[in-house]
Amino acid sequence: MNDKLKQIGIPFILMLIINLGIFYINGQNVSESFSPQIGLLITSGLIFGPYGAVGAVAGNILCDCIKGSGVLSSILSGIVTFGVSYLAYKLWYVSYKKRIEVTQPKLNNTPNIIIFLGILLLCGSLYAILHGKLAYLIYPQTIPIIDLIEILYFLNMINASFIMGIIGIWLSNKYNLTYIPKTSKKEVNEKLYKILIILLILSLILTLIIDCCFVLNNYIVIIELITVSLILFAYLTKPITSDITVNNNKSTPEEIMNIFLLTTLFIIIIGITLSYDSALIERIQNILPLTKNIILISMLLIIDILLIIFFIPSLTVLRYIEIKVIEPIVSFSKIKNSIHENEKIDSERLLKIYSGHINEDTEIGTLARSYTDLINYNNSYIDNIHKIESEKERIEAELDIARTIQASNLPTKAIENDYFIVNGYSHPAKEVGGDFFDYYMIDENNLAIAIGDASGKGVPAALVAMITQNTIKQTLKHDRNPSKVLYQLNNELCENNPESMFLTLWLGIYNRTTKKLTFSNAGHNLPLIKENGEFKYMNIDSGIVLGIMEDFDYVLEEINLTNELILYTDGITDANNEDDKMYGEYRLLNFFNGFESDTDPINPLLKDIHDFTRDAEQYDDMTLLYLKIK
Repeated sequence: MNDKLKQIGIPFILMLIINLGIFYINGQNVSESFSPQIGLLITSGLIFGPYGAVGAVAGNILCDCIKGSGVLSSILSGIVTFGVSYLAYKLWYVSYKKRIEVTQPKLNNTPNIIIFLGILLLCGSLYAILHGKLAYLIYPQTIPIIDLIEILYFLNMINASFIMGIIGIWLSNKYNLTYIPKTSKKEVNEKLYKILIILLILSLILTLIIDCCFVLNNYIVIIELITVSLILFAYLTKPITSDITVNNNKSTPEEIMNIFLLTTLFIIIIGITLSYDSALIERIQNILPLTKNIILISMLLIIDILLIIFFIPSLTVLRYIEIKVIEPIVSFSKIKNSIHENEKIDSERLLKIYSGHINEDTEIGTLARSYTDLINYNNSYIDNIHKIESEKERIEAELDIARTIQASNLPTKAIENDYFIVNGYSHPAKEVGGDFFDYYMIDENNLAIAIGDASGKGVPAALVAMITQNTIKQTLKHDRNPSKVLYQLNNELCENNPESMFLTLWLGIYNRTTKKLTFSNAGHNLPLIKENGEFKYMNIDSGIVLGIMEDFDYVLEEINLTNELILYTDGITDANNEDDKMYGEYRLLNFFNGFESDTDPINPLLKDIHDFTRDAEQYDDMTLLYLKIK
């Protein structure tokens, strides 16, 4: 079933069930008892729009015909009833001065309840007066009691519509059944329709005055009927121009209103239940010389008076709570749309909202002051964060430069000739690092190779590493003894080392003619050397790290190098995986013993380390130097 058929079918079926059910149970018409089915007329138009009005009216016409009403009277009643039902829908979607927003029918605040009651009063008056006029013309025998009939029509309509409206609006919102119109883009003369609704109200008042002050006849009644009907249907041509907000969220005001409306509904239902008590009516008739209609009207009036006595003070209290509590909280909740991660809150707009409550000595005042402080503190914090971010960006830019400088200080290409190939790799854990390697020809026959690891990471370690690397180059120009170079470096670092930095360093010189490698070690990791087709760790003097003890004599060692030499920093062997296990010296040794290719082993080693560590963060600088004798 599509939406339009559903909006027509639901009111139609409900009208048949309730209307015929009450008729066959009690055998009474609307002018003889309380008739809840007529409450469907306004409720159907309000919830389902024009389709609901058509469905409810069609069902009502069919019921009238089944109950024995004439075809003409049923059709005329249907036309009037359609106008009244459709009017409820049109009036709901009008923007009023005190209305916060136009939504689907929802009784979630006092302005909407007042609009709902206003619709019931106006539509109930129209329904009663127009049907009274029809009864006057079609059923002359009712003329003596036409006033009582109109009063009963009116009381029936507003009481039944109140009950059906509350239940219908709640169900339609719960099950998403409401017909929500599209906003018309046509230009509308709003003043004209305001005049028409005023004329409609005035015409009702004038009709009541004429009925009270003059003797009616068919001509007067016809003029009244046509005048009111023409104004009514003229107003129904008004397009809906309001911006409609579809609001399916529950709110605190709505929860309060639901309790209030359920209490009101309970009072009305009790009163109406009493009006159906035939024994009670008979007892009243035995005491007072009144007709059944007068007793029914009196009981409905008493119910409405009691309701007004309860309703008006309660509504006043609810409105006071809305103004003093709910509306401030709702306005405060608008901060949600202004909060974005890492952005300032739109303080100017929100502080205007809070400023109206900031001097109050209530909880709302405390909340307003707290929100104001929160916004100001947040915005100050974001300003500080932005300053920090700017400073961070500046530092990162400077670190990029430092990284470029440090990288340019390292060899960028392998040295390959007929005698050997030497290459290296370094990757800092941070922007810059404390590891370095170096290789270069001192003269035609001698190759200097060095690898070092300054304590710590980052800029301080990088400065120590770069200074050490440059100092080695300068010192080797005058002294080609690696142990003496380390001796001099150690004393310089001990003499001017306020931060107690230290450095491990392996320094060697390889003579391509004699194939002798002279070297000295200052606490660095033991190199790997290939002898007899197998790699093993060199058994050399470890020495001590540079920078902790002056005048330390480093051992000068010499070997014949005929194959391969691997130098590395502890960032290689100490690389951790997600299980907090280290790559280790044993795995490094196994890799090189298992590497049978004649190509450069640096990239394959890095891949093996990456496969081992996977997504674990690099903890330390990783540096490797590879020398292969041809």
